[in-house]
Amino acid sequence: MPGNTGKHRLSRRTKIATGALALAVAAGGIALSTTFGDPGQASADEADPALYIDILKVKPNNAEPANSRGAATGTFTVDCGRNENQHFNPDNFVAQPGIRNGAQHLHDYVGNLSSNADSNNKSLEAAGTTCKNGDKSAYFWPVVRIDTADEEKNPPAQSPEGDRDQAAQDGASPLITCPDVASKLPDVPDSAMAEVNRNLDLLDTQIDEANKRLVSTRGQGGPNFVQNAILGPLKDKRVATIDRMAIAIGRTAARPQGLDALAPCTLREQAGAGGNPASNGGGAPAGAAQQITCPDVASKLPAVPASAKAEVDRNLQLLNTQLQEANNRLATSQGQGGPNFVQNAILGPLKDKRVATIDRMAIAIGRTAARPQGLDALAPCTLGTAQPGTGAGNAGGATPLPGPDANNELPDNDGQIQRPAKVGITFRGSPAGKVTAMPKFLRALTGDAKPSINGTKNTRAAWTCTGFENRLTDKYPICPEGSKVERLHTFPSCWDGKNTDSANHRTHIVFPDAAGRCAAGFKAVPQLRITLVYDIPHDIQVKKQYKVDSFPSEKHNPLSDHDDFANVMSQSIMNQVVNCINRGKTCNA
Repeated sequence: MPGNTGKHRLSRRTKIATGALALAVAAGGIALSTTFGDPGQASADEADPALYIDILKVKPNNAEPANSRGAATGTFTVDCGRNENQHFNPDNFVAQPGIRNGAQHLHDYVGNLSSNADSNNKSLEAAGTTCKNGDKSAYFWPVVRIDTADEEKNPPAQSPEGDRDQAAQDGASPLITCPDVASKLPDVPDSAMAEVNRNLDLLDTQIDEANKRLVSTRGQGGPNFVQNAILGPLKDKRVATIDRMAIAIGRTAARPQGLDALAPCTLREQAGAGGNPASNGGGAPAGAAQQITCPDVASKLPAVPASAKAEVDRNLQLLNTQLQEANNRLATSQGQGGPNFVQNAILGPLKDKRVATIDRMAIAIGRTAARPQGLDALAPCTLGTAQPGTGAGNAGGATPLPGPDANNELPDNDGQIQRPAKVGITFRGSPAGKVTAMPKFLRALTGDAKPSINGTKNTRAAWTCTGFENRLTDKYPICPEGSKVERLHTFPSCWDGKNTDSANHRTHIVFPDAAGRCAAGFKAVPQLRITLVYDIPHDIQVKKQYKVDSFPSEKHNPLSDHDDFANVMSQSIMNQVVNCINRGKTCNA
């Protein structure tokens, strides 16, 4: 690490904070917390020293539930590298689809090479991967940085614009979607495994070829051309392929029935569809989709007293969360209700929430200064057409959020990026019984990036040290000599059996209970656990000079740690995962 003095770092921090001021204010105060206070001072971007703890003071608290009879005890580990190709961006297509730079902190990516805000199923499927077994799934988490007040250097930021443009193009084109077959198969006998996997691969090939033909024949034929020339023949091929799998299984086990119902596929227009929870769509194209926009509030506030700053910051963030949720609901409820559905079910409730939130800011300011008047006029929002790159979470609806600078830094997120020394991606079983395959394009997340706004219901303690994995803490651990800082991200594993996403990105896949059982109506799927180990020098830990990137509102609180996943495995790879786990094997790919 360079040994420069802190004065150089101070000027750089000031530049980072003030350079984003115009964009932050235009975006509705999303990063406004970086600019309140004395403009001659850099914003405070270190983590609170109270957020660190000696791991030896954490009591054991991470016991695994006991396995019941018939538990699935195997594991399947995939090697996707450690982000050696420097894939970073401040996007999150799982939690904030279509919102460019919406995370306001950098993510480390492994697996899918094209992951960005505009990613959709088609663009993810077409991309390459860092995973050695060909798994195209996207795995990503906030970066960890060392912050010593020196002028740390990072790899230069790589522009995601090419990937974003391709994703937008893919998202705007029609897509053929087919029912997932792997998740509907029974336990596949070993004697049938090779044939079943070959045919699962063939199903994926057939869909890919049909989608390519859809593009190459666009504009040809009459109104029934797609049905007669593409969807019909595809169904016939799928019937034969699925039947071969059923015959192979039936040679040594009960032949599965009713699989032919999975043969028909449908044509889906992606533009404006967003993350339809009932489909395999996911993502949000950056085209001319409908979008809710709201008047900017931050720029209309008077000077905010220091005593009111924290509450005003929280409520400015809440305004953006409310807008993002409304736009997510707009995308997932398309076609529902009558002509007044959007006004009555989305815009009206959004206005009521904004009135209460704006009023809380006015009251907070009014405690020690003149209470601002007339802010309620900023509460109503309107429905319009989104422009590329605006993002549904931008409170002004027009200005993109600031991206990383040339040193891969964002407002309130700076310091030297730490590539993990080890990345472990392991799918585990269920202590309650067998697991079933995840559907392709399933989205999942763990933790909550905004606990100061959303509360702690979905947060998860994820920090520990190597050798102390039975102790998890929601603070930054200080490890004994010879032990390394570690993050353990365990994902939900009880799937509703129908949806690949949901409006809040959580209700379609949830955590099992303390005994490892899924609730009624949910089925166990392979549970993803991502393990991240860091070579953070012991003196840096003791000096409390490392931190995780976060939204500005979270101020590097380790409780805001989170992780995201989108399953883009081929159906045959997923079938291998399931069978390895259900047979109690330890598999590495």
